[in-house]
Amino acid sequence: QVQLVESGGGLVQAGGSLRLSCAASGRTISTYTMGWFRQAPGKEREFVAAINLSGRWTYYTDSVKGRFTISRDNAKSTVYLQMNSLKPEDTAVYYCARNSGSYYLRPSDYDYWGQGTQVTVSS
Repeated sequence: QVQLVESGGGLVQAGGSLRLSCAASGRTISTYTMGWFRQAPGKEREFVAAINLSGRWTYYTDSVKGRFTISRDNAKSTVYLQMNSLKPEDTAVYYCARNSGSYYLRPSDYDYWGQGTQVTVSS
């Protein structure tokens, strides 16, 4: 079992920044690709970013490229999402998850999820 706990969400004005953290406990996440997803009200959960076990490979959805940065600290069993230049359309609940296979863009590619943290960007 892996427990994932997100933190760092909140209310921020457009153009501002937030840093989300995802702390893992239980079984290690250091040998797994990890991902961030988000879900806005009335919308499906969508992929945001992923990072491989070493941190040398990262991938982002087009809408956040150049603004968000995913990183990890395996010694702390923590994954981060630095979000800069935030826009109102970034408003959503953000989830971190552990990848369970070879693909990484779909929620079904992940087996453990955190409870989510709310990010609200005001205009």
